[in-house]
Amino acid sequence: MDGPTPATPPARSAAGDWWTLAKPGITALICLVAVGGFVLARPGSVDLVRLGLVVGFGALASAGSGMLNHTLERDRDKSMRRTAGRPLAASRVDPRASGAVGTALVAVGVGGAALTLNPLTGFSILLGALTYVVVYTAWLKPRSSWNIVIGGFAGSAPALAGGAAAVGGWTPAVLVFALLVFFWTPPHFWSLALLLKDDYARAGLPMLPRMDDLGFSGKVVLLSAALLVPPSVALALLGPVAWPVGLVIVALGVGFVAITLPLARSVTRPAARRGFLYSGPYLLGIVLALVVNVPLVHAGFVARW
Repeated sequence: MDGPTPATPPARSAAGDWWTLAKPGITALICLVAVGGFVLARPGSVDLVRLGLVVGFGALASAGSGMLNHTLERDRDKSMRRTAGRPLAASRVDPRASGAVGTALVAVGVGGAALTLNPLTGFSILLGALTYVVVYTAWLKPRSSWNIVIGGFAGSAPALAGGAAAVGGWTPAVLVFALLVFFWTPPHFWSLALLLKDDYARAGLPMLPRMDDLGFSGKVVLLSAALLVPPSVALALLGPVAWPVGLVIVALGVGFVAITLPLARSVTRPAARRGFLYSGPYLLGIVLALVVNVPLVHAGFVARW
């Protein structure tokens, strides 16, 4: 007697593939950075409607950019163990569909922000999308080992969008926060690259740190983490940041240096993993500190330098 006919995959399988294409982890990170830029620009008066609009439209543009990234990288993804099962690499989704939906989402995100908030907010979101899809994915990633350094601006753009949505411009503090996110990207991704160096080599992707010299790579990761300290201090001093929040921001930066310090002596998988695992909570901690900063500013905890 024949066995039971395999069940048709449930509808949520297709939905799950589209959810994967939207890169929910990166999209959540983009939204967090936008929140940080928004509350930093004007902690004394947070307009929740405008905050919701910039987060919503930024999320749409980020999801669309993720789909375009998957579309452009589908062939490279097939050669990496970590990414071979992705929806496009495994041919479960038509790349024409992901390309069309991704482009539409970016257009809605950019256009919606420009129309409902202000043109600078839409322009900031557009800068992030173009950097991620065109500059990083299509141009630099397969060609230059500096791909993540320059492409890291895509993560800074949401901070600019948040600031522009809040006050209509880029304040000095928001610019410093954007610089901090820009400097955060290399140690975050390079720690991951050390863990997955064989996968990247198999795909033929040039990456820094230099994969043929692990000693050099470890020192570069430490140096990139140390570069977070100056903008952390500047952010604490420029304000409007309550002094307890400023101390937390600086301490988180120093903590990143301490976590990556062993990589300068010897590059091991546990050490690289610790650097990568610290990097995500680090940025989350910075944004949460900026959110907590709002009531502290109201309470008069802002230092007068």
